[in-house]
Amino acid sequence: MQAIQTPHYPILFNNDCYSFLQETITPDKYSKVFVVADSNTSQLCLPNFLAQLATEVEIEILEIDAGEINKTIETCTQLWYALTEMGGDRKSIMINVGGGMITDLGGFVSSTFKRGIDFINVPTSLLAMVDASVGGKTGVDLGPIKNQVGVISNPIAVLMDINYLGTLPQNEMRAGLAEMLKHGLICDKTYWEKFLDLNELTTDDLQQLIYESIIIKNNVVTQDPTEKGLRKILNFGHTLGHAIESYHLDAEEKTTLLHGEAIAIGMVLESYISFKKDLLTLNEYTQIKEVITSIFGKTEFNQTDIENVMKLLSHDKKSEFGEVLFVVLNGIGKASFNEPVNNELITEAFHDYLA
Repeated sequence: MQAIQTPHYPILFNNDCYSFLQETITPDKYSKVFVVADSNTSQLCLPNFLAQLATEVEIEILEIDAGEINKTIETCTQLWYALTEMGGDRKSIMINVGGGMITDLGGFVSSTFKRGIDFINVPTSLLAMVDASVGGKTGVDLGPIKNQVGVISNPIAVLMDINYLGTLPQNEMRAGLAEMLKHGLICDKTYWEKFLDLNELTTDDLQQLIYESIIIKNNVVTQDPTEKGLRKILNFGHTLGHAIESYHLDAEEKTTLLHGEAIAIGMVLESYISFKKDLLTLNEYTQIKEVITSIFGKTEFNQTDIENVMKLLSHDKKSEFGEVLFVVLNGIGKASFNEPVNNELITEAFHDYLA
């Protein structure tokens, strides 16, 4: 597959990834390589990755516990100390091998250690491949609040070995579809329609869909790299989705949701809001709801759950001057941003989702 060139770095695929590493990580450029992985990718992906990391530069492995609950400043502090104790300097490079948690956190650690060292992201989950691979967003959660601390900082490359998808459980693969569906809904109706019958998809189809999804996101980010305007449309489903994810992460009686699972719920809710604002037709909204719930099922919410989710909205990064702003759909394949929504309509959206 041909490389995708973002404004700041290339996204390389399959065998080209390892050719790039061999050409780039040489003793004249880098003093030490730090490879960051979590306890899952360390076991499932790292052996294959290290076997193909042919370099004379010294390699150190840094393993952290898996799970969104560990995407914290405390984990960053542990890594900063480890980098210091292992002799990391300005000529060190970090390679983050894992899902979105690893690329977000590892990118943030790299961007702040010694005021910034080079890093490479190797996304191993479908979600990370189509979402975290583009745009340079790094960061960590603050308690249950998603991505509250971070910077936009670009890697020198993203390496996409599709074979790592074979290590994923089914729910992780399904979660990755959420961001792909989102890209179709906000930018490309034809792309969205390719997901209307998932039973027909082959492995080759999936590889092509991943490629197209990355191109869609890259086109948006290229026009607005620091999210001052157009890039905000990539947050469709995330205003409510992030609040739902945070609530399920923090509430002991709730089952933790994967990021993509929460965003899928958010997309249904925010599609309903778009419909009630006369921006989507009933047929379009019904199609979106049916496609997404057929893939993800439904998550139950009682009135207390809904109220707690709405309290978390005030922490949303897209809030401005105390007002929570949403991305809405103007028909399938088009979106607009900075749309205010009242609490009554949000509650109504939850009730319709559950109907």
